[in-house]
Amino acid sequence: MQYIASWSRGKDSTYMLEVIKEKGMPLDRIVTAEVMATPTISADLPEMCEWKDYADNEIYKRYGIKVERLRYKESYEEHFYRCFKRGKNKGRIYGFPMVFGNWCNSDLKMPLLKKLHKNNITYIGIACDEPNRFHNLTETKISPLVEHSITEQQCYNWCKENNLLSPIYENSKRGGCWFCHNQSKNQLRLLRKNYPKYWKLMLKWDNDSPVTFKTNGMTIRDFDKLFELEDRQTTLF
Repeated sequence: MQYIASWSRGKDSTYMLEVIKEKGMPLDRIVTAEVMATPTISADLPEMCEWKDYADNEIYKRYGIKVERLRYKESYEEHFYRCFKRGKNKGRIYGFPMVFGNWCNSDLKMPLLKKLHKNNITYIGIACDEPNRFHNLTETKISPLVEHSITEQQCYNWCKENNLLSPIYENSKRGGCWFCHNQSKNQLRLLRKNYPKYWKLMLKWDNDSPVTFKTNGMTIRDFDKLFELEDRQTTLF
């Protein structure tokens, strides 16, 4: 049996590593699940990709354990265009993930992590003030932050003070893939403004998807029109 830290590079799982060290908890491996948008484009924004290399090196220097990057065999786009093989949707492509049937997590990330959970103890970064996530904790999936009453704000402060705060927090309270359907309107606005290449790809997926990007029916094309209107109004005034 091994003790494995599941590290997302977010503030909570990063400070979790420090808590593990401070409290003398056993730790054998540090792993992170990587997702690709396409076979050649990362699910992380360019600045995040650069920061990941820096952070991985800092973690190795601090804890003496090399970060293992696990990657699923398929990219998001490849899975997006897969067809259902049975049922009422047989022959239809998956398209954007739905709230119920969120394949981007269940198919691209979880298979990598499930193998680690088997016969091992896994540390996960859930803060003590996140009771809505406590259902994920089991005898073999442990949160050092919950055990030692560490809040999200404490995690944020420590990461910032130690130069381990992900750049994603400059524009958002959450990390994640640049194409995530759970991201805010402001994040989408910034994506369109700063990464037109990625936005163009989102529009392509949006045109092909049988499922709307947002559960309320909003599509990427709807957001595109909205942001274009905002740009025009800004120019006028």
